[in-house]
Amino acid sequence: MKILISADMEGATGVTWPGDVLPGAPQWERCRPMFTSDVNAAVLGFYDGGADEVLINEAHWSMRNLLLEQLDDRAQMITGRHKTLSMVEGVQHGDVDGVAFIGYHTGAGMEGVLAHTYLPNSVTGVWLNDVRASEGLLNAHVAAEYGVPVVLFTGDDLACEDALGYAPEARKVAVKDHVSRYAAVCRTPARTAADIRAAAKDATRLAVRHEPVTGGPFTIALEFDAEHLALAATVVPGVDQVGERKVAYTEGTMYDGIRTFKAVTTIVSAAVEEQYG
Repeated sequence: MKILISADMEGATGVTWPGDVLPGAPQWERCRPMFTSDVNAAVLGFYDGGADEVLINEAHWSMRNLLLEQLDDRAQMITGRHKTLSMVEGVQHGDVDGVAFIGYHTGAGMEGVLAHTYLPNSVTGVWLNDVRASEGLLNAHVAAEYGVPVVLFTGDDLACEDALGYAPEARKVAVKDHVSRYAAVCRTPARTAADIRAAAKDATRLAVRHEPVTGGPFTIALEFDAEHLALAATVVPGVDQVGERKVAYTEGTMYDGIRTFKAVTTIVSAAVEEQYG
């Protein structure tokens, strides 16, 4: 049994505001061990449940946040940026039986601690076939194309509710309760580690590959906080402006859908000016 862990940071234990997740910030250094603790607890739980291999894919910002030296020696980690499938890199090789979304959050325009989709701001909403989409929803569809179920999810309480829509069977652990975008009622790392480890052990029962799901075509729409960002996004072939601040495109597979999404958000990020957006 091989488990892939996709590890994001905004939904980690103790994280509540931008300084907690921005590489180089003092609070980021403080929160890295708590992020690592969440991931390591999942690793330990999966091995407790009988997994033979656990591969971690670093999925936050620079994708160099987890402390490798604090992870269980049996695990391996993909660290660094510019990967074919970004947040779910590793799911595409036909040997993964289940994927865990650790430290995930709600999507742009939703309630939730540090809610966003790919970009920390600028994107005000994302829809997949007219359904409001978080990163979890997008990534779950990518994994489904390779027959890989989402078996474990951790984040704030609202992110866990969001995950019910796309991974109803997955075991879920709320490490904090939403108060506002920048505030939460947080559990201690010792408590969340115990909860995540227990849930991961139980989740191994769900790690069974199924037939790949071919649910296309997929239409993805993005809304921005400024008109010029929508115009910038249309540089990507196939992306059309469908409103003053909104673009959309259609792909036959989520493999192509997520890669186009990454291209759009990269172009848009480069079009944002520091003071005026």
